[in-house]
Amino acid sequence: MTSQAADAPETVVASRRSKLTPEREQEFFDAVLEQIRECGYEALTMEGVAASARCSKSTLYRQWKTKPQFVAAALRASRCARIAGADTGSLAGDLRAAARAAAQWSNSDTKLLQALGHAVMQDQELAQALREALVEPEVNSLQGIVRRGVERGEVPADHPALEYVPAQLLGVMRVRPLLEGRYADEEYLVRFVEAVLLPQLGLT
Repeated sequence: MTSQAADAPETVVASRRSKLTPEREQEFFDAVLEQIRECGYEALTMEGVAASARCSKSTLYRQWKTKPQFVAAALRASRCARIAGADTGSLAGDLRAAARAAAQWSNSDTKLLQALGHAVMQDQELAQALREALVEPEVNSLQGIVRRGVERGEVPADHPALEYVPAQLLGVMRVRPLLEGRYADEEYLVRFVEAVLLPQLGLT
């Protein structure tokens, strides 16, 4: 980044940023996250992203001053609750649906989490962006599934296992590559729901 860019008034920087369309910005975000998945965070460079996104390195530095800021912005832009639509009318059905939905992004998101593992321990902003993008939306969705089950009277509100449902489903998805060298697919996650989550909640 040039000294002129670093010393530019905020109004000038804001003007430059406004020239970037949302579609083009998303292309940059997609490029940086894909490179992290493939090469890891440490190997990621602004030069590499610029080449992949067919832009100059200065274009990226005008938008984001550092690599962690760029990655944090990309993570926040990717935030979405992938299992939010799981609403079958029963807690057992919702948990199975959540498992199927989770399987669709198990591979790509687990790769991203693994690649960012060390970096997020060193950078608080990056860690928060990761939680906001890949953890909190799914935890909130699963808590909503559990809450609806309680409201329908399917499980007592004080059941001790309820608070662990998000940690168990998301956790088993992340840990399978370490234990078995394979990502958690739909068959595996649905089997986990039926063998572990439903019995401990007293459901079938």
